[in-house]
Amino acid sequence: MEQNLKYWIAFSLLFAEDLASAQKIFQRFPSVEDIFRAHKNDFDGLGINKEKLEVIRSQKILERALRELDRINKKSYTVLTIEDEKYPQYLREIFDPPYVLYCVGNLDVLRDPAVSIVGARRSSPYGRAVAEKLAFELASRGLVIVSGMASGIDSMAHWGALKGGRTVAVLGSGLDNIYPRENRKLFNKIKESGAVITEYPLGSKPLGFHFPLRNRIISGLSMAVVVAEAAERSGSLISARLALEQNREVMAVPGNITSKLSKGTNWLIKNGAKLVGGWEDIVDELPPYVRENLIEVPLERPKESVSLNAREKEIIKHLSIDSLTHIDVLAKKADLSISELLSVLLKLELKGVVVQSPGKFFQRKW
Repeated sequence: MEQNLKYWIAFSLLFAEDLASAQKIFQRFPSVEDIFRAHKNDFDGLGINKEKLEVIRSQKILERALRELDRINKKSYTVLTIEDEKYPQYLREIFDPPYVLYCVGNLDVLRDPAVSIVGARRSSPYGRAVAEKLAFELASRGLVIVSGMASGIDSMAHWGALKGGRTVAVLGSGLDNIYPRENRKLFNKIKESGAVITEYPLGSKPLGFHFPLRNRIISGLSMAVVVAEAAERSGSLISARLALEQNREVMAVPGNITSKLSKGTNWLIKNGAKLVGGWEDIVDELPPYVRENLIEVPLERPKESVSLNAREKEIIKHLSIDSLTHIDVLAKKADLSISELLSVLLKLELKGVVVQSPGKFFQRKW
Protein backbone atom coordinates (compact mmCIF):
# COMPACT_ATOMS: atom_id res chain seq x y z
CA MET A 1 0.00 0.00 0.00
CA GLU A 2 2.76 2.46 0.95
CA GLN A 3 4.59 1.67 -2.29
CA ASN A 4 1.45 2.57 -4.25
CA LEU A 5 0.94 5.74 -2.19
CA LYS A 6 4.41 6.86 -3.17
CA TYR A 7 3.28 7.12 -6.80
CA TRP A 8 -0.03 8.78 -5.94
CA ILE A 9 1.65 11.43 -3.80
CA ALA A 10 4.27 12.06 -6.47
CA PHE A 11 1.46 12.53 -8.98
CA SER A 12 -0.32 14.90 -6.59
CA LEU A 13 2.84 16.95 -6.06
CA LEU A 14 3.05 17.46 -9.82
CA PHE A 15 -0.59 17.81 -10.90
CA ALA A 16 -2.76 18.87 -7.93
CA GLU A 17 -3.06 22.32 -9.53
CA ASP A 18 -3.39 21.06 -13.12
CA LEU A 19 -6.58 19.01 -13.37
CA ALA A 20 -6.73 19.12 -17.18
CA SER A 21 -3.32 17.48 -17.56
CA ALA A 22 -4.08 14.97 -14.81
CA GLN A 23 -7.21 13.80 -16.63
CA LYS A 24 -5.39 13.46 -19.96
CA ILE A 25 -2.65 11.39 -18.35
CA PHE A 26 -5.06 8.97 -16.70
CA GLN A 27 -6.97 8.54 -19.94
CA ARG A 28 -3.76 7.17 -21.45
CA PHE A 29 -2.14 5.21 -18.63
CA PRO A 30 -3.94 2.33 -16.87
CA SER A 31 -2.35 2.90 -13.46
CA VAL A 32 -0.50 5.59 -11.54
CA GLU A 33 2.59 3.40 -11.37
CA ASP A 34 2.66 3.13 -15.17
CA ILE A 35 2.93 6.92 -15.40
CA PHE A 36 6.27 6.95 -13.63
CA ARG A 37 7.60 3.98 -15.58
CA ALA A 38 6.60 5.26 -19.00
CA HIS A 39 8.99 6.37 -21.71
CA LYS A 40 9.17 10.02 -22.68
CA ASN A 41 7.53 9.31 -26.03
CA ASP A 42 4.52 7.77 -24.31
CA PHE A 43 3.46 11.28 -23.34
CA ASP A 44 3.40 12.60 -26.91
CA GLY A 45 0.31 14.65 -27.69
CA LEU A 46 -0.68 15.26 -24.07
CA GLY A 47 0.74 18.77 -23.94
CA ILE A 48 2.94 18.10 -20.90
CA ASN A 49 5.92 20.47 -20.87
CA LYS A 50 9.45 19.06 -21.13
CA GLU A 51 10.52 20.12 -17.63
CA LYS A 52 7.61 18.30 -16.03
CA LEU A 53 8.24 15.21 -18.15
CA GLU A 54 11.81 15.12 -16.91
CA VAL A 55 10.57 15.34 -13.33
CA ILE A 56 8.09 12.50 -13.91
CA ARG A 57 10.85 10.26 -15.25
CA SER A 58 13.36 11.11 -12.52
CA GLN A 59 13.61 9.29 -9.22
CA LYS A 60 13.84 12.57 -7.31
CA ILE A 61 10.08 13.15 -7.34
CA LEU A 62 9.53 9.65 -5.91
CA GLU A 63 12.09 10.32 -3.20
CA ARG A 64 10.30 13.57 -2.42
CA ALA A 65 6.99 11.68 -2.29
CA LEU A 66 8.42 9.27 0.29
CA ARG A 67 9.57 12.20 2.42
CA GLU A 68 6.09 13.69 2.06
CA LEU A 69 4.50 10.42 3.13
CA ASP A 70 6.74 10.34 6.17
CA ARG A 71 5.58 13.85 7.14
CA ILE A 72 1.95 12.82 6.64
CA ASN A 73 2.35 9.75 8.84
CA LYS A 74 4.05 11.73 11.59
CA LYS A 75 1.12 14.15 11.68
CA SER A 76 -1.38 11.24 11.73
CA TYR A 77 -2.95 12.42 8.49
CA THR A 78 -4.45 10.01 5.97
CA VAL A 79 -4.12 9.87 2.19
CA LEU A 80 -7.13 8.64 0.23
CA THR A 81 -6.74 7.91 -3.46
CA ILE A 82 -9.53 7.50 -5.95
CA GLU A 83 -8.80 3.75 -5.93
CA ASP A 84 -9.38 3.51 -2.18
CA GLU A 85 -12.55 1.83 -0.88
CA LYS A 86 -12.96 4.62 1.68
CA TYR A 87 -12.93 7.30 -1.02
CA PRO A 88 -16.35 9.05 -0.90
CA GLN A 89 -18.60 7.51 -3.54
CA TYR A 90 -20.56 10.68 -4.24
CA LEU A 91 -17.35 12.54 -4.99
CA ARG A 92 -16.06 9.74 -7.21
CA GLU A 93 -19.04 10.25 -9.52
CA ILE A 94 -18.30 13.85 -10.56
CA PHE A 95 -16.65 14.73 -13.86
CA ASP A 96 -13.34 15.83 -12.35
CA PRO A 97 -12.85 14.15 -8.95
CA PRO A 98 -9.60 14.77 -7.06
CA TYR A 99 -7.29 11.80 -7.53
CA VAL A 100 -5.75 12.27 -4.09
CA LEU A 101 -7.28 13.57 -0.84
CA TYR A 102 -5.26 14.49 2.24
CA CYS A 103 -7.44 13.98 5.29
CA VAL A 104 -7.51 14.31 9.05
CA GLY A 105 -10.27 13.26 11.43
CA ASN A 106 -13.04 10.68 11.19
CA LEU A 107 -13.13 9.49 7.59
CA ASP A 108 -16.42 7.64 8.09
CA VAL A 109 -18.26 10.96 7.76
CA LEU A 110 -17.15 11.16 4.12
CA ARG A 111 -19.46 8.28 3.26
CA ASP A 112 -22.57 9.58 5.05
CA PRO A 113 -25.35 11.70 3.47
CA ALA A 114 -24.25 15.33 3.36
CA VAL A 115 -25.57 18.80 2.60
CA SER A 116 -23.26 21.72 1.94
CA ILE A 117 -23.95 25.23 3.23
CA VAL A 118 -21.91 28.00 1.65
CA GLY A 119 -22.00 31.76 1.39
CA ALA A 120 -20.32 35.11 1.62
CA ARG A 121 -17.13 35.67 3.59
CA ARG A 122 -18.17 39.22 4.49
CA SER A 123 -21.58 38.10 5.64
CA SER A 124 -24.34 39.88 7.51
CA PRO A 125 -25.57 38.98 11.01
CA TYR A 126 -28.73 37.62 9.36
CA GLY A 127 -26.75 35.36 7.02
CA ARG A 128 -24.53 34.05 9.79
CA ALA A 129 -27.49 33.35 12.08
CA VAL A 130 -29.36 31.48 9.32
CA ALA A 131 -26.31 29.42 8.34
CA GLU A 132 -25.66 28.39 11.95
CA LYS A 133 -29.32 27.54 12.57
CA LEU A 134 -29.76 25.46 9.41
CA ALA A 135 -26.49 23.61 9.99
CA PHE A 136 -27.42 22.81 13.58
CA GLU A 137 -30.89 21.56 12.69
CA LEU A 138 -29.65 19.37 9.83
CA ALA A 139 -26.66 17.98 11.75
CA SER A 140 -28.90 17.23 14.74
CA ARG A 141 -30.89 14.95 12.47
CA GLY A 142 -27.84 13.00 11.29
CA LEU A 143 -26.81 14.81 8.12
CA VAL A 144 -23.18 15.82 7.62
CA ILE A 145 -22.63 19.49 6.86
CA VAL A 146 -19.95 20.32 4.28
CA SER A 147 -18.40 23.74 3.80
CA GLY A 148 -15.11 25.46 3.00
CA MET A 149 -14.00 26.74 6.44
CA ALA A 150 -13.77 30.30 5.07
CA SER A 151 -14.73 33.31 7.16
CA GLY A 152 -18.39 34.26 7.44
CA ILE A 153 -21.09 31.81 6.33
CA ASP A 154 -18.79 28.79 6.01
CA SER A 155 -17.44 29.15 9.54
CA MET A 156 -20.91 29.61 11.03
CA ALA A 157 -22.17 26.53 9.17
CA HIS A 158 -19.34 24.47 10.68
CA TRP A 159 -19.91 25.82 14.20
CA GLY A 160 -23.65 25.19 13.95
CA ALA A 161 -23.06 21.64 12.73
CA LEU A 162 -20.62 20.93 15.56
CA LYS A 163 -23.30 21.86 18.11
CA GLY A 164 -25.63 19.27 16.62
CA GLY A 165 -23.48 16.65 14.94
CA ARG A 166 -20.69 16.35 12.38
CA THR A 167 -19.16 18.44 9.64
CA VAL A 168 -16.55 18.24 6.87
CA ALA A 169 -14.31 21.15 5.87
CA VAL A 170 -12.71 21.30 2.43
CA LEU A 171 -9.58 23.44 2.30
CA GLY A 172 -8.02 25.38 -0.56
CA SER A 173 -4.56 24.84 0.96
CA GLY A 174 -2.50 22.13 2.62
CA LEU A 175 -3.60 20.66 5.95
CA ASP A 176 -0.67 22.39 7.63
CA ASN A 177 -1.58 25.80 6.23
CA ILE A 178 -4.93 26.75 7.76
CA TYR A 179 -6.64 29.73 6.15
CA PRO A 180 -7.86 32.00 7.55
CA ARG A 181 -5.50 31.69 10.51
CA GLU A 182 -8.18 32.55 13.03
CA ASN A 183 -9.93 29.30 12.11
CA ARG A 184 -7.21 27.14 13.66
CA LYS A 185 -9.50 26.51 16.65
CA LEU A 186 -12.33 25.53 14.29
CA PHE A 187 -9.96 23.18 12.41
CA ASN A 188 -9.01 21.41 15.64
CA LYS A 189 -12.64 21.13 16.70
CA ILE A 190 -13.84 19.72 13.38
CA LYS A 191 -11.28 16.93 13.26
CA GLU A 192 -12.43 15.62 16.68
CA SER A 193 -15.70 14.26 15.26
CA GLY A 194 -15.72 15.18 11.58
CA ALA A 195 -13.04 15.55 8.93
CA VAL A 196 -10.91 18.16 7.18
CA ILE A 197 -9.82 17.32 3.65
CA THR A 198 -7.92 18.89 0.77
CA GLU A 199 -6.52 17.86 -2.59
CA TYR A 200 -3.42 20.00 -2.03
CA PRO A 201 -0.20 18.55 -0.55
CA LEU A 202 1.34 19.73 2.69
CA GLY A 203 2.85 23.19 2.45
CA SER A 204 0.40 24.33 -0.26
CA LYS A 205 -0.58 27.97 0.17
CA PRO A 206 -4.18 29.27 -0.03
CA LEU A 207 -3.76 30.64 -3.55
CA GLY A 208 -6.71 32.43 -5.11
CA PHE A 209 -7.31 29.93 -7.91
CA HIS A 210 -7.43 27.02 -5.45
CA PHE A 211 -10.81 28.08 -4.08
CA PRO A 212 -12.96 27.80 -7.21
CA LEU A 213 -11.41 24.35 -7.73
CA ARG A 214 -12.08 23.49 -4.09
CA ASN A 215 -15.76 24.33 -4.58
CA ARG A 216 -16.30 21.34 -6.88
CA ILE A 217 -15.29 19.05 -4.00
CA ILE A 218 -17.71 20.76 -1.60
CA SER A 219 -20.63 20.25 -3.96
CA GLY A 220 -19.33 16.84 -5.06
CA LEU A 221 -19.51 15.50 -1.51
CA SER A 222 -23.09 16.71 -1.07
CA MET A 223 -26.58 15.74 -2.11
CA ALA A 224 -27.64 19.37 -2.01
CA VAL A 225 -25.97 22.77 -1.93
CA VAL A 226 -27.55 25.56 0.11
CA VAL A 227 -26.38 29.12 -0.53
CA ALA A 228 -27.12 31.08 2.63
CA GLU A 229 -25.93 34.49 1.43
CA ALA A 230 -24.09 35.67 -1.68
CA ALA A 231 -23.32 38.81 -3.61
CA GLU A 232 -24.14 39.11 -7.30
CA ARG A 233 -20.71 37.79 -8.26
CA SER A 234 -19.25 35.40 -5.73
CA GLY A 235 -17.59 32.06 -5.18
CA SER A 236 -20.86 30.77 -3.74
CA LEU A 237 -22.53 31.16 -7.12
CA ILE A 238 -19.67 29.16 -8.62
CA SER A 239 -20.51 26.43 -6.12
CA ALA A 240 -24.15 26.57 -7.22
CA ARG A 241 -23.20 26.30 -10.89
CA LEU A 242 -20.90 23.35 -10.17
CA ALA A 243 -23.65 21.68 -8.16
CA LEU A 244 -26.01 21.92 -11.13
CA GLU A 245 -23.36 20.44 -13.41
CA GLN A 246 -22.94 17.59 -10.92
CA ASN A 247 -26.72 17.01 -10.82
CA ARG A 248 -27.02 18.14 -7.21
CA GLU A 249 -29.97 20.00 -5.71
CA VAL A 250 -29.40 23.77 -5.49
CA MET A 251 -31.20 25.83 -2.86
CA ALA A 252 -30.93 29.37 -1.55
CA VAL A 253 -31.98 31.41 1.45
CA PRO A 254 -33.92 34.55 0.44
CA GLY A 255 -32.70 37.89 1.71
CA ASN A 256 -33.45 41.59 1.91
CA ILE A 257 -33.87 42.98 -1.61
CA THR A 258 -31.90 46.09 -0.65
CA SER A 259 -28.86 44.11 0.53
CA LYS A 260 -25.97 43.43 -1.85
CA LEU A 261 -25.38 40.17 0.02
CA SER A 262 -28.83 38.94 -1.02
CA LYS A 263 -28.56 39.65 -4.73
CA GLY A 264 -26.88 36.32 -5.45
CA THR A 265 -29.30 34.17 -3.46
CA ASN A 266 -32.38 36.01 -4.71
CA TRP A 267 -31.09 35.63 -8.27
CA LEU A 268 -30.68 31.88 -7.74
CA ILE A 269 -34.26 31.59 -6.48
CA LYS A 270 -35.53 33.65 -9.41
CA ASN A 271 -33.75 31.24 -11.76
CA GLY A 272 -35.08 28.02 -10.28
CA ALA A 273 -33.22 27.30 -7.04
CA LYS A 274 -35.51 26.14 -4.25
CA LEU A 275 -36.29 28.78 -1.65
CA VAL A 276 -35.18 27.68 1.82
CA GLY A 277 -37.34 28.87 4.69
CA GLY A 278 -36.23 26.18 7.14
CA TRP A 279 -34.47 22.84 7.44
CA GLU A 280 -37.60 21.01 6.28
CA ASP A 281 -37.32 22.60 2.81
CA ILE A 282 -33.85 21.09 2.43
CA VAL A 283 -34.77 17.64 3.69
CA ASP A 284 -37.80 17.49 1.37
CA GLU A 285 -35.46 17.43 -1.65
CA LEU A 286 -33.26 14.57 -0.40
CA PRO A 287 -33.74 10.96 -1.51
CA PRO A 288 -36.42 8.95 0.34
CA TYR A 289 -33.90 6.59 1.95
CA VAL A 290 -32.13 9.59 3.51
CA ARG A 291 -35.33 11.18 4.78
CA GLU A 292 -36.49 7.89 6.29
CA ASN A 293 -33.27 7.48 8.27
CA LEU A 294 -33.07 10.93 9.78
CA ILE A 295 -32.81 11.12 13.55
CA GLU A 296 -35.97 12.29 15.28
CA VAL A 297 -35.24 15.39 17.31
CA PRO A 298 -37.49 16.22 20.28
CA LEU A 299 -39.32 19.49 19.98
CA GLU A 300 -37.37 22.37 21.48
CA ARG A 301 -38.54 23.51 24.85
CA PRO A 302 -40.57 26.70 24.61
CA LYS A 303 -38.44 29.81 24.67
CA GLU A 304 -40.57 31.08 27.53
CA SER A 305 -39.17 28.34 29.74
CA VAL A 306 -35.82 30.12 29.85
CA SER A 307 -35.93 32.06 33.09
CA LEU A 308 -35.09 35.75 32.64
CA ASN A 309 -35.15 38.44 35.26
CA ALA A 310 -36.49 41.95 34.64
CA ARG A 311 -33.12 43.43 33.74
CA GLU A 312 -32.35 40.63 31.28
CA LYS A 313 -35.75 41.03 29.64
CA GLU A 314 -35.13 44.75 29.29
CA ILE A 315 -31.77 44.24 27.60
CA ILE A 316 -32.97 41.72 25.02
CA LYS A 317 -35.66 44.21 23.96
CA HIS A 318 -32.84 46.34 22.57
CA LEU A 319 -31.21 43.47 20.65
CA SER A 320 -32.16 42.24 17.20
CA ILE A 321 -32.13 38.77 15.69
CA ASP A 322 -31.08 40.03 12.26
CA SER A 323 -28.47 42.64 13.13
CA LEU A 324 -25.64 43.39 15.55
CA THR A 325 -25.73 46.01 18.31
CA HIS A 326 -22.53 47.47 19.72
CA ILE A 327 -21.98 47.47 23.47
CA ASP A 328 -21.84 51.30 23.58
CA VAL A 329 -25.20 51.64 21.82
CA LEU A 330 -26.75 49.01 24.04
CA ALA A 331 -25.43 50.68 27.21
CA LYS A 332 -27.13 53.96 26.26
CA LYS A 333 -30.43 52.25 25.43
CA ALA A 334 -30.42 50.17 28.63
CA ASP A 335 -29.08 53.03 30.75
CA LEU A 336 -26.41 50.82 32.33
CA SER A 337 -22.67 51.10 32.80
CA ILE A 338 -20.50 48.95 30.51
CA SER A 339 -19.39 46.76 33.40
CA GLU A 340 -22.98 46.18 34.58
CA LEU A 341 -24.13 45.46 31.04
CA LEU A 342 -21.32 42.97 30.35
CA SER A 343 -22.23 41.06 33.49
CA VAL A 344 -25.85 40.71 32.36
CA LEU A 345 -24.88 39.85 28.78
CA LEU A 346 -22.60 37.08 30.01
CA LYS A 347 -25.53 35.50 31.84
CA LEU A 348 -27.67 35.81 28.72
CA GLU A 349 -24.96 34.12 26.66
CA LEU A 350 -24.79 31.25 29.15
CA LYS A 351 -28.57 30.87 28.90
CA GLY A 352 -28.31 30.65 25.12
CA VAL A 353 -30.30 33.81 24.50
CA VAL A 354 -27.56 36.13 23.23
CA VAL A 355 -24.48 35.63 21.04
CA GLN A 356 -21.43 37.87 20.94
CA SER A 357 -19.46 38.72 17.80
CA PRO A 358 -15.93 40.17 17.61
CA GLY A 359 -15.70 43.87 18.48
CA LYS A 360 -18.22 43.69 21.36
CA PHE A 361 -21.26 43.36 19.10
CA PHE A 362 -24.28 41.43 20.37
CA GLN A 363 -27.28 39.73 18.81
CA ARG A 364 -30.38 37.87 20.03
CA LYS A 365 -30.65 34.20 19.08
CA TRP A 366 -34.47 34.26 19.18
